[in-house]
Amino acid sequence: MQYISTRGQAPVSSAQAVLNGLSPDGGLYVPEYIPEVPAEWLDPSVQYTYQELASAVLNLYFPEFGESELKEMCLQAYASFSDPGVIPYTRLDDSTCLMELYHGPTLAFKDVALQLLPRLIVRAAQLTGEKRVIHILTATSGDTGKAALEGFHDVEGTACTVFYPKDGVSDLQYRQMATSQGKNVQVVAVRGNFDDAQTGVKRLFADPDFRAELNAAGRLPSSANSINIGRLIPQIVYYFHGYRYLRAANALKAGEPMDVCVPTGNFGDILAAWYAKHMGLPVGRLICASNRNRVLTDFFNTGVYDIDRPFHKTISPSMDILISSNLERLLFELCSRDAGTVRAWMAALKENGRFELPAALLSKLQAEFAAGTADDDQTRTAIRDTFESAHKLVDPHTAVGLSVLGALRSGKTKNCVTLVNATASPYKFVSDVSSALGLPVSGRVFDDARALSERTGTQLPASIAALETMEIRHKTVSEPEKMGEAVMAFIGKEA
Repeated sequence: MQYISTRGQAPVSSAQAVLNGLSPDGGLYVPEYIPEVPAEWLDPSVQYTYQELASAVLNLYFPEFGESELKEMCLQAYASFSDPGVIPYTRLDDSTCLMELYHGPTLAFKDVALQLLPRLIVRAAQLTGEKRVIHILTATSGDTGKAALEGFHDVEGTACTVFYPKDGVSDLQYRQMATSQGKNVQVVAVRGNFDDAQTGVKRLFADPDFRAELNAAGRLPSSANSINIGRLIPQIVYYFHGYRYLRAANALKAGEPMDVCVPTGNFGDILAAWYAKHMGLPVGRLICASNRNRVLTDFFNTGVYDIDRPFHKTISPSMDILISSNLERLLFELCSRDAGTVRAWMAALKENGRFELPAALLSKLQAEFAAGTADDDQTRTAIRDTFESAHKLVDPHTAVGLSVLGALRSGKTKNCVTLVNATASPYKFVSDVSSALGLPVSGRVFDDARALSERTGTQLPASIAALETMEIRHKTVSEPEKMGEAVMAFIGKEA
């Protein structure tokens, strides 16, 4: 299996694609073809553990990594998850099922991929003979950062720098990152929003002078964002796992499709569902749920991608994104893998802040995707309603998905069985969840977390409680244009 760039650069091996993160031409790597899955993967009577299913999927996309090596990676990666099955499920009603992706060490769905990615990168370096330190450069809107820091800390032959928008993440997301341990990890607050941080990281990858500086320091830049194909492919697995759960629970008949509803900003998680569908998973609608930063919803409804709009800080901060990087991969497939068309769209976005699909391609897109938006008030309502109706506490991002799903179902007498991505522990957003439930909020986040636990009868995660007494270790703040200097200063201290 080789990997090609969405902007036309020559193919590379899967190991090189994982190491590079981003193609040198600025494009994103995609597999040369989408493999089909064996029919037995969809049959719940054929038993698979999550780890077995994950290694089987990875082997389709990364066969050169070695089947036995991939199996061992998956066993190691998911050993730290609190649920023995890795991903538990909660049925809210006959047609709505939460897929709880947040039972890893940092309590967010990013752990499912980011506990694997460091192992994939180390193996890729072995396969390519790469001797330089693999230096991860990653922008985060809240959850990717800590998941990357947790995955890469003290992993030999790697280093990790995480950039996050200053004042643009929740208090507990900030504390998770700022208290991170490990001699090889760095956390940098960027003055601006997530798009400023993400654009800054992409600029560093494309800057030959910065890459030369890194090379002179014995470093190769790579990414832990879902622009890295090694981060995206592991996310495909849980859609197969979710379908098998629904089949085993008799919620679906053989061959009957499920809908998938994904709260998303950077478009990686829902793109993984699209890949699963095109590998043979029975999926009906792919529902893209946005918060008030509704650039994706508008795109799916109009065919116009326009970032010339106000940026809103919301109570679902991990989705406060206007430039959705992974959309480029879908666009590449949408236009029959015409790299020239993708280059033109991306150039228009960079120069004019917008591009527009032809009507025929919009129609093709809408045949698979539906989209909707939930503002902060609608998100709070979904948090409250879900707790009152099912005694289930959900975080604001998951609530965006539930709100959008409810609106799209409105007036329908029969609803398709829908798998909804539950993306993070509600305790990572304790103030907003408490407020949505009508509970008093003191502003003392750990007191509020304990109160939420007591008043809802839900368990405060031990890793959240432990943050209260942990030292703030990372205090660096950078302007967007000085992010490269911050990285080099860290390398100098590390040396």
